[in-house]
Amino acid sequence: MIFKVLVFAVVAYIVYAMFFKKNREKNVKDNNGEYIEDTMDECPTCGTYISKSEAILSNGKYYCSEKCLNK
Repeated sequence: MIFKVLVFAVVAYIVYAMFFKKNREKNVKDNNGEYIEDTMDECPTCGTYISKSEAILSNGKYYCSEKCLNK
């Protein structure tokens, strides 16, 4: 009985790793065609941390929104 549960757990982990784990490792390209790592950066205006892939890049700084960019 325990052997069956263990085999099921191993098979479930393999299926998870094959189909779902790779989807989180996406590479995003910026306007120059270079890859951006999905890291968090601090907005220089309000101090909120935002993912570089979702941020607005202006003059080498990452902003969380248009509102912070225009301040």
